[in-house]
Amino acid sequence: QVQLVESGGGLVQPGGSLRLSCAASGINFNVYTMGWYRQAPGKQRELVAAITSTGRTNYADSVKGRFTISRDNAKNTVYLQMNSLKPDDTAVYYCDADRASITYYWGQGTQVTVSS
Repeated sequence: QVQLVESGGGLVQPGGSLRLSCAASGINFNVYTMGWYRQAPGKQRELVAAITSTGRTNYADSVKGRFTISRDNAKNTVYLQMNSLKPDDTAVYYCDADRASITYYWGQGTQVTVSS
């Protein structure tokens, strides 16, 4: 059974930091591009960051310089370090596993709320 389980979300003040984790099981983690998406109320789900199996990364313009995606293939886990958080970063964050830009699996999501 394939599972992607996100954790690390919560409530943080503007300017604060959070680290999200997504632990994968039941898949050959090493061959997948792993991504983080987010969806705010009333908005479409958008790509935040992705990391290929070889470690190449890309980021949405809105998070460049503030967020860092990384992966630990030995632990089947992908991370999203989020710094200098803004209220606009408030959303449910999802991880996905994809190949050739096709998402094969989604996690259940973790809520991130940035508010004073």
